[in-house]
Amino acid sequence: MMDIVLLGPPGAGKGTQAEILAKEFGLLHISTGDMLREEIKSGSELGGKLAEYINRGELAPDSIVNQVVINRMSQKNAGKGVILDGYPRTKVQAESLDKSLEKLGKKLKMVLYFKATEQVVIQRLAGRRVCKKCGKNYHETNMPPKRYNVCDICGEQLFQRNDDKPDTIKNRLLVYEKSTKELIEYYKEKKLLKEIDGDSSADKLFNNIKCFLEK
Repeated sequence: MMDIVLLGPPGAGKGTQAEILAKEFGLLHISTGDMLREEIKSGSELGGKLAEYINRGELAPDSIVNQVVINRMSQKNAGKGVILDGYPRTKVQAESLDKSLEKLGKKLKMVLYFKATEQVVIQRLAGRRVCKKCGKNYHETNMPPKRYNVCDICGEQLFQRNDDKPDTIKNRLLVYEKSTKELIEYYKEKKLLKEIDGDSSADKLFNNIKCFLEK
């Protein structure tokens, strides 16, 4: 059983590494951001409320996020373990997660903290493009599609998320830094936190993470 949390600012490389690690170790990748965006896309009342927060670059309320994540972790295909990407974001969420894991007979193996500079984060996010249909991420410079603005997998049009625009990115970074200070200290005290260089290439990041997990 291997339950892992990935922490770090938007654009630090968490999503890319989560996908690679999920395949390498047979884990379930739980992206809170993706799940919340699916709720928004559904057009539900809850989705409408969530959209207001996300489009402003703010965090969704703990009560909503906690329930979405725990429901997903309780599913059968989470048997080998999960990678939590984008959750928890606050100490309150972390404490709630610990209690929920205890009820499920689980506990965290490790918390990987991706430290990335603001310049790198802005460059990555401002150039990110996402498939409207399958949700695959691309980057205009670092990882472009074979055909301009068209998904390699399903052929659907790519788009830029509202929260990936420069003005919103800076607000997201401020919100993230303010909300996670206590969270970082919380996991340091529990001796679960491992810091890695989020400015590194995807290959180097993966090799560093793999070394931590295989110890």
